[in-house]
Amino acid sequence: MTLTLIHSPRTRSSSFLWLLEELEVPYDIRLVTIRRQGSEDGLDPANPHPHGKVPVILHDGVMVHEQTAISLYLTDAFPAAGMGPQIGDPKRGPYLTWLAYYSGVAEPSFMSAFLKTDVPRGTAGWVKVEEMMAHINKTLEANDYILGERFSAVDILYAGTFALFMQNPILPKSAALKEYVQRCTSRPALARATAKENG
Repeated sequence: MTLTLIHSPRTRSSSFLWLLEELEVPYDIRLVTIRRQGSEDGLDPANPHPHGKVPVILHDGVMVHEQTAISLYLTDAFPAAGMGPQIGDPKRGPYLTWLAYYSGVAEPSFMSAFLKTDVPRGTAGWVKVEEMMAHINKTLEANDYILGERFSAVDILYAGTFALFMQNPILPKSAALKEYVQRCTSRPALARATAKENG
């Protein structure tokens, strides 16, 4: 079994170092360069992503990219760690929903706020960041983690993002959100992943 994470430090692929450490499976890291804001760099030929982005995983000859697809793929491929509910588990539906919500609502909401653009209500698939965060904060007021009492790959996506934005005024904060981020980011697997951030 060969598993490689295509990675660039301090990007979205950092969350997948964390997930791989939680899964406790052997993997390699391939460092690539990506186009960053203000950079004139072209596509890195070592990066198989069609747009030169990260993360990407290569698993026994299979390439998977896009954050939620990788999360689902890895938690299905390595179920022993319990990082994603499997088919037949009542939490499977909420798990899929929260993965899709991350890429379809949460990230576009944050990007709209960053770019200071109005969300075209009624036509966009996402909402203003305040409305999105009200839903998440309500969930966290009732649960330790997004899916309930158990930490999952969904929490890596959400808590990892919230940790980055805790000092940013675009993120509506609550006591429940702060406690959630602290609970997630204190996990030993994240410390191990951070130590591998630069390859």
